[in-house]
Amino acid sequence: MTNHESESLREQVRSAVIWRSGTQILGQMIAWGSTFVVIRILNPADYGLFAMSQVVLVLLNMLNGYGLASGLIQKREIDSRAMRQLFGMLILLNFGLGLLQVLLAPLAAAYYHQPMVAHLLRVQALLYLTTPFIAFPFALLAREMDFRKQAQVNLVSAVTGAVAALSGAYAGLGIWTLVLAPIVLFTTRAIGMTIAARSLMWPSFDFRGAGTLARYGGLMATGQLFWFLQSQADVFIAGRHFDAHMLGIYTTSLFLTQILVSKFVPALNEVAFSAYAKIQDDSHAVATAFARSARIIMVAAMPFYLGLAVTAKPLVLVVLGDKWVEAAAVVHLLAFAMPFMTLQVLFAPASDAIGRPGISARNSATGAIVMPVAFFVGVHWGVTGLALAWLFAYPLYLGISAWRTLPVIGLKLRELISAIAPPVLAAGAMALVVSGVDTILPPLAPVSHLMLLVATGVATYGAWLAIFARATVEEIIMLIRRRR
Repeated sequence: MTNHESESLREQVRSAVIWRSGTQILGQMIAWGSTFVVIRILNPADYGLFAMSQVVLVLLNMLNGYGLASGLIQKREIDSRAMRQLFGMLILLNFGLGLLQVLLAPLAAAYYHQPMVAHLLRVQALLYLTTPFIAFPFALLAREMDFRKQAQVNLVSAVTGAVAALSGAYAGLGIWTLVLAPIVLFTTRAIGMTIAARSLMWPSFDFRGAGTLARYGGLMATGQLFWFLQSQADVFIAGRHFDAHMLGIYTTSLFLTQILVSKFVPALNEVAFSAYAKIQDDSHAVATAFARSARIIMVAAMPFYLGLAVTAKPLVLVVLGDKWVEAAAVVHLLAFAMPFMTLQVLFAPASDAIGRPGISARNSATGAIVMPVAFFVGVHWGVTGLALAWLFAYPLYLGISAWRTLPVIGLKLRELISAIAPPVLAAGAMALVVSGVDTILPPLAPVSHLMLLVATGVATYGAWLAIFARATVEEIIMLIRRRR
């Protein structure tokens, strides 16, 4: 790659990150505002029932064809026939999945002994009708690293989803609010993405010659299927042991601690996948880019997670309300596990983009064994046991994945540790200081308590980075300022 090409790609990545992450932050602020208002209105049992339905929905979504769309991004050359074939595959897959979900609805309700789960799943099947009109234009725009249009559409859809959620909650729709909001959001996104990419074309159902694309998508789907087994096993197992109230406490705690890794990191991974695909023949460039992205992401992630851990009780009282107080202890434990999960999810885009999707599939298979076993053991100690399962199992899962992935992308373990050490040490110091301050504070109202702890944490983390990790701070400033 020439210096000019390298500089051009660097600028593309910078622009993509700013558009994708910037609008993602704004969109999520809107979504969070509505979500936390809705949480205060609805009951934990509503979220427990909704989580039960999500097990089936997430399982089938692993097969919805996003892996096929990733294959379109990864291929160097693509013609109109291949694009029409991909569109046809997405339509067949998702319409079939919608029908399958309707058929599985009574079985899921019988498993959980909750008839409402069947009703939820039947209505949620409408979501599959939107998927082809999101995944296909997404792939076309990502090939060109045009994340500006994607970001604009995502922002508009976030607003419409938030409005739908608030309207449903205040109208007294109860649990159906949780179904209405995503349907409105995804419908808006499908219309917007199709217009932005000008992707509406006649699909082809003649799949001759599409074997390479299908195989790549199949490997991606296999990895995603294993991801389902590890990410949904806790709810699948706990749904038979907990009542809807306690399951709602657990899943809402998990939602709160996974906000960053589930809402922001995937957006950055979309940019990373496209960027890695551009430089897939330069192993040194891939390794350098991975280490740098891991460091920058952990600069934001580490204070967020450890901050959640040491402010869990006042945070839950302020954000969720008194009826969610049981979630504080669960949030405290889960927050310590999330840094390991964040690093783990960074591996797949790198190995997939260089044409090795089998690596992420094997990693996901490992997680599909390690995590369910931990959940099966932990569930016997209630929600605390499930939270501890995350804390004990995820470091093991991350270690195995790093051992398998780092040699493939050309990065040594000590180089990765060196890259992320500054934010890890700074956040650790922050957590110790905040915990110390918390022990000497007099009884305060939850809002005042939380504000004091947050202010202490921000000051401590910023001071540590400024004193001991100046190079990391300068790197981020240069990225923002558009300098090399």
